[in-house]
Parts: sequence; C-alpha cells; structure tokens
Amino acid sequence: QVQLVESGGGSVEAGGSLRLSCAASGFSYSTYNMGWFRQAPGKEREGVATIERLGRTSYAESAKGRFTISKDYAKNTLYLYLQMNSLKPEDTAMYYCAADPIWGADMLRNPQRVGYWGQGTQVTVSS
Repeated sequence: QVQLVESGGGSVEAGGSLRLSCAASGFSYSTYNMGWFRQAPGKEREGVATIERLGRTSYAESAKGRFTISKDYAKNTLYLYLQMNSLKPEDTAMYYCAADPIWGADMLRNPQRVGYWGQGTQVTVSS
C-alpha cells in the first residue's frame, strides 16, 4: 500500500532554513502527483506546494520565492523534498507529504481531494 514517511522537521529561528523529506513507496511513481501541506493549531490544513507527474510545480502565495518543491528517485524509492528558506514564525505547523493519482495543482486549494497522507513532521519557527 501507499506509504509516505516525512522527516527533516525541527526548530529554527526566523530567517533560517529547513529541508523536509518524504520517502514514498507502494505505488507507481510515474502516475502520482505529490505535494506538501501544513496545518497549524486551530487552523485548517492548507496546501504549500505541489509537483505533478511530469514535474510541473505550483506554490501557495505564502511559499512563492521562499520554498522549493522537488523530487528524486533512488533505490526504488521516490523522495519528495521541500526546501524552506527565509522561514517566518507563521510557517510554524505540522507539515504533511501527500500523494494523489488524479489531482495535481488542484490539491493546493482542495486538500480534501488528496488520497494519501504521511504522518507529518513538525516545523517550529521562533522569532
């Protein structure tokens, strides 16, 4: 079955950087779109960035110019990354890796359409 395992979260001061990783397995990598989402306490889950099967990327306005989504393949595993620079306290949230065989950039504004989720990794940015 589809498995998504995130890592790389942590605590950082404002202006710092973090790189999140997601190891994906159990599905045909060439047919799935991938994305990163986040959820802060008391708020709804929101899309951060997506990367479609053929590599087209989309970003939430809050992520543009600061975050970069990418993917790579190694040892029969798909790795999804989110490079986060110039972090702000408002970026503090649980970050989730997501995969879906149908929805691409549409996932950004419609998290409820996502088929598969990881367990999340916490990012905390202090001022």
